[in-house]
Amino acid sequence: MRIVTRPDFDGIVCAVFIEQSENITEPVKWIEPGDVQQGTADIKDGDIMANLPYDERCSVWFDHHISNVPFSKVEGSFKIAPSAAGIVYEYYKEKGLLKKNFDELVEQTDIIDAAKLTKDQVLNPQKYPYILLSMTVKNKDESDPKYWNKLISLLKDMPIKDIIEDSEVKKRAKIVLEENIVYEKYLKEYTKIEGNISVTDFRSFDQSPSGNRFLSYHLFPDTIASITIRNKVENKNQILLSIGKSIFNNKSNVNIGKLLSNYSGGGHDGAGGCTLNVETAEVDIKKIISIMVEDREN
Repeated sequence: MRIVTRPDFDGIVCAVFIEQSENITEPVKWIEPGDVQQGTADIKDGDIMANLPYDERCSVWFDHHISNVPFSKVEGSFKIAPSAAGIVYEYYKEKGLLKKNFDELVEQTDIIDAAKLTKDQVLNPQKYPYILLSMTVKNKDESDPKYWNKLISLLKDMPIKDIIEDSEVKKRAKIVLEENIVYEKYLKEYTKIEGNISVTDFRSFDQSPSGNRFLSYHLFPDTIASITIRNKVENKNQILLSIGKSIFNNKSNVNIGKLLSNYSGGGHDGAGGCTLNVETAEVDIKKIISIMVEDREN
């Protein structure tokens, strides 16, 4: 039996609860939603998928993205909710399979994944251990999967005050805080305002700058949503596009998850992503920007 999830904080917390409750016999399989959507994911009978689009080959599935509403009843649980982890937690709690109380972890994961953050939490993540910890979860090099697996073990067994003092966590948190300072400069240089939408284009970078994804909403307070465009490192023929509604100026009427489901992507009402082919990316990007600027309801 294997856990299949995505390498973000919500996916890691999902794995914590599944590992606590099921007889997991294989290492976690880490994949991205696009792997499922494009049919390249290696899914097999017995897999427990979480925080990903549904694949009929799995045995149990959990998700919360509006773009992934199942067409029929599946084993597991689907709800529109702040996090997939909360759904997994509720499922196993009702079955009496969890060995300890994780209410605080679920509450914090809901806040982080639903982006229900204050300006102080965005600007000073060092004051908020769960938020800072979530920012250390990246997918940049071959050392990251080992770190994701470590976080599962830490979150399963230790309180946050001890986790944040772990030497590797501290090292990665320090890097995150340094990156955020530089990232602000990159955002200012590579962002253009289209109507009331901020469009950040990092396609001139082989490896896109990384940093606090909520900073743009502080830097460009009059915008109602942000679009980020970057190259896919593993495949030069693909472009990654991410959209998020401003968490401080939430006036956008576009359901982003539904919009991006038209481009083999998906997500929530307030945030989502998709993978575009280089050949058609420019046309697709212009169309998506147009829809966001015109603020059309889907």
